[in-house]
Amino acid sequence: MATPMPGANFEVVLPPPVAPPGTDMTGICFRDQLWLNSYPLDRNMVFDYFALSPFYDWTCNNEQLRMRSIHPLDISQLSKMTGLEYMLSEVMEPHLFVIRKQKRDSPEKVTPMLSYYILDGSIYQAPQLCNVFAARIGRALYYIQKAFTTAASKLEKIGYVDAENEGATLDTKVVKETIDFKEVKRIDHILASLQRKLPPAPPPPPFPEGYTPPTTGEAENGPETQQAGEQQPPPVDPIIDQGPAKRMKF
Repeated sequence: MATPMPGANFEVVLPPPVAPPGTDMTGICFRDQLWLNSYPLDRNMVFDYFALSPFYDWTCNNEQLRMRSIHPLDISQLSKMTGLEYMLSEVMEPHLFVIRKQKRDSPEKVTPMLSYYILDGSIYQAPQLCNVFAARIGRALYYIQKAFTTAASKLEKIGYVDAENEGATLDTKVVKETIDFKEVKRIDHILASLQRKLPPAPPPPPFPEGYTPPTTGEAENGPETQQAGEQQPPPVDPIIDQGPAKRMKF
């Protein structure tokens, strides 16, 4: 075995610090069944369970209280500190617990950032209000546009004879359907007035400070790769379309 030479310098490689959790983690959930079988899930133990999840930020003030053997949700101690912290905002033992992540600037001034909820032992991140509004407005506009497209295709068939009937009739007389131009103008006027009453989709509200919107492949490719006239499906509703069956589990 080779012995190190005297005077040689060795660099000590420190482990990398724990990265804070991402802002948008609404697509995953966390559940530790072994912990749930060993400990009761109540207001005194719920924070220890939440600290096991990937949603927990180890740089928060609550972790400093845990290292000092103080209850991490002690408001009398948290109010004396500044920085990131977690608070237990709503409790319905033993099924529902709501934990709010916030930034404390002073004993009286706090800025809410994110919310998490523990439903029957599974931990989720609550979607932000701007994402909920954007998804539901987009879904409503999608179905309205689909209804106008269907109505327009029905109006284009007025005044034309079905192709199958034309091929079946060999007579020299050409059967033509009479067109009621007043009815056509009336329907066009109704559709145009309804379309004028519907304003374009408003832009979503600005994201909160520190929020990084998720990037999707469709946004990077741009509209050039989309086929002309193709109907795009509505965006995913972060409340309706997300559940334990559609999320990855840790």
